[in-house]
Amino acid sequence: MGLETAGAEFPSEQVIRAGGYGPVMKSFRSRARGCHRACPPGMSPGMSGRGGHNGDKLFSPSVENLVAQLTRLPGIGSRTAQRLAFHILQRPKDEALALAAALEEVKERVRFCRDCGNLTEEEVCAICLDQRRDHALICVVEQPVDVVSLERTHEFRGLYHVLGGSLSPLDGVEPSDLRIDELFRRVERNGVQEVVLATNPNMTGEATAAFLADRLRGRVRVTRLASGLPVGGDLEYADEVTLGRALSGRREM
Repeated sequence: MGLETAGAEFPSEQVIRAGGYGPVMKSFRSRARGCHRACPPGMSPGMSGRGGHNGDKLFSPSVENLVAQLTRLPGIGSRTAQRLAFHILQRPKDEALALAAALEEVKERVRFCRDCGNLTEEEVCAICLDQRRDHALICVVEQPVDVVSLERTHEFRGLYHVLGGSLSPLDGVEPSDLRIDELFRRVERNGVQEVVLATNPNMTGEATAAFLADRLRGRVRVTRLASGLPVGGDLEYADEVTLGRALSGRREM
């Protein structure tokens, strides 16, 4: 018939009658001890992260707090947070404290560049200080991680300007919430000749690019990153918008 508990099935009535209760209980006690040894610190024996009786707390308050903090990271759900928490608990204490120290250090030392808004440990980042770069060319991006992506191409040799996000009135993000005024001042003060708009090709990114282009037009040359077919892609798998942009952005060969 088979009721299940702790991953084991109760033996049938015939088995119990044939062998008696002694061997059966001994087997279940052995399994319970094994489960107790396998439980990570902070988790109750006999419980797993996948369930429990209604009203039971699976974790201690400190572990629950750790899981809750981990779920605040982007892309981390409750199950992934539980796995990360158990991994941290099972590692040596010095490794866990090294992680905590690294988090504290990066929050203490890393700041935004005074000129471009990129991440740096100094007042001005290394890219802005590099005299080999073209200071008359500025590429506008949304987040510091976008700078990393563009730098990996080794194609752009100008400077950057990090807005800190994109315009989204529905989310309450207005021009005053971004580093837009700082961009206008850089263009006027530093003799910039071209501004490359490299905001994301989504609804908010396109709206931000249109807003900036409208206000920069007439002061400086404004360009937008091309969009279209990826290298190695097939036409039959491209959507209409991507294929349309690839056609409008065609160039001579």
